[in-house]
Amino acid sequence: MLARIDLRGNALPGVRELAGLLPRAATDIDSVLATVRPLCEDVRLRGAQAVREITARLDGVDAEDFAVPQEALTRALAECDPTLREALEESIARVRKVHADQRRTDVTTEVVAGGTVTERWLPVRRVGLYVPGGLAPLLSSVVMNVVPAQIAGVESIAVASPPQRDNGGLPDPGVLAACALLGVTEVYAVGGAQAIAVFGYGAGSCEPVDMVTGPGNVYVTAAKRLLRGLIGIDSEAGPTEVAILADDTADPAHVAADLISQAEHDPLAGAVLVTPSEELADAVLTLVPGQVAATKHSDRITTALEGTQSGIVLVDDLDAGVRVVDAYAAEHLEIQTQRPREVAMRVRNAGAIFVGAWSPVSLGDYIAGSNHVLPTGGCARHSSGLSVQSFLRGIHLVEYDEQALADVAGHVDALAGAEDLPAHAAAVRVRQRS
Repeated sequence: MLARIDLRGNALPGVRELAGLLPRAATDIDSVLATVRPLCEDVRLRGAQAVREITARLDGVDAEDFAVPQEALTRALAECDPTLREALEESIARVRKVHADQRRTDVTTEVVAGGTVTERWLPVRRVGLYVPGGLAPLLSSVVMNVVPAQIAGVESIAVASPPQRDNGGLPDPGVLAACALLGVTEVYAVGGAQAIAVFGYGAGSCEPVDMVTGPGNVYVTAAKRLLRGLIGIDSEAGPTEVAILADDTADPAHVAADLISQAEHDPLAGAVLVTPSEELADAVLTLVPGQVAATKHSDRITTALEGTQSGIVLVDDLDAGVRVVDAYAAEHLEIQTQRPREVAMRVRNAGAIFVGAWSPVSLGDYIAGSNHVLPTGGCARHSSGLSVQSFLRGIHLVEYDEQALADVAGHVDALAGAEDLPAHAAAVRVRQRS
């Protein structure tokens, strides 16, 4: 079910070449831009009427108003299963606790006497948070998006999630309940690229936003790419993925279950085991079919595990394994080895690292306190997961008095002259003559 890639016995290639040898889902965003562009343009030009028609065509829901009424949010929370509500409340509390420590404070640096630079951290004014609802309604994504935005101080928050025909054209009731728990009152029953267009251009009662965050399918990602610049975005997320670096101390049942849990998300989901232990690889391959057969979404999981984006990578030792997972730069990386924290501290590239046998990715998906909106497709080499910082902008306040400016006038002259920008120097010199 999982293909093997054997990298043993030879020197590992460079990072870029090595990354090209590893399993990974191919997501061709450009291929769907031709579909997404007219949808977004239609929303820009015709607003709510375009949204209504697109939603009826693509989602089978025809609603005159895609804004979710307050009573629907109140009802969803009132009817929420007590066990689910308790889990949501605990998730919210833990995510708040972790993200509260990410707050930034303004810092003033005295560069010279009479000259200071202050860095202020100001939140984005208004954000649109997207919550998927296709193969699975990700109500946990409400928590992961809303909490850091609230802690950052974002004053206006809107959530969009696809309408569900079996819920009267409203988003999933769990999504609505999570919004109500978090005090979000502006929710829209709209999904896909059209939701991003609503956020970007405004439509109906939804005013344009400054930034959009949240995972979605390739159409959502294409719309974010198309509107980037008009709006800020968190990332261009691709299919979800997990890499597991494990040695012969790992429990093969744990490893098999964790590969399967990530494959459950999507037929394009990636599940990769990197190990120096052929015995572990064999044991995992033996266990996977039985575990898959026992799951609800076995067809989806099988497709993901048999795809070119999944596999088992055999390496000579853990040193080679660390090099491989660094080249892969997984969205989620599990370390199931002897002294797992020591190994984890050697890793440079990962969206989030799950250390040891008792920290599976599922924990992080819901209730560890970490954020599950993470960079995919190798973007962990240069990007971070969603955080309070994602919703903040740093602004420098430059304050020099007359003497401090006079003291550097000669340096401005020299630098402006080197760049052939004499008016820059003149803007300083005019102050010395006044």
